[in-house]
Amino acid sequence: MTGLVWFVQIVHYPLLHRVGSSGFGSYETEHTRRTSPIVAPVMLFELGSGIWLALGGAVGVSSSLLLANVVLLAAIWGSTFVLQAPTHRKLARRFSAASVDHLISTNWIRTASWSLRALLIVFILQELTIAPPPPTGEPPAQIAEPMLPVQGVLLK
Repeated sequence: MTGLVWFVQIVHYPLLHRVGSSGFGSYETEHTRRTSPIVAPVMLFELGSGIWLALGGAVGVSSSLLLANVVLLAAIWGSTFVLQAPTHRKLARRFSAASVDHLISTNWIRTASWSLRALLIVFILQELTIAPPPPTGEPPAQIAEPMLPVQGVLLK
């Protein structure tokens, strides 16, 4: 979603000024109809996986990283439903340059949140993939020797 939100922020939303007021309502309605089925499942997956991680799905990951992840998801969803969605509905009724500007300026909340979340996910993945050090006082576990293939054995 990070790449998509940057595209929307820098390219897509500013170009709404160039659509023109005649027919803008139908353009905006079609835009929302086509965008929602693509974006909604990804956002729902992000929300679900973020909650799952916070509720114990990420053993060994710092609780502060998991909390920050949930806070950023809340900011994204809050901004979407409190700021962007109502502005899109307003634009579907009639074009307003001020509404487009509002959409662009308030979308920075999501752009920043998704960008920070992308960095956060890198740290979470790093914690998930790095093996923890062995407990103090105990020697590191021995690695078992690989099993060699058994040749000439018949199974009945």
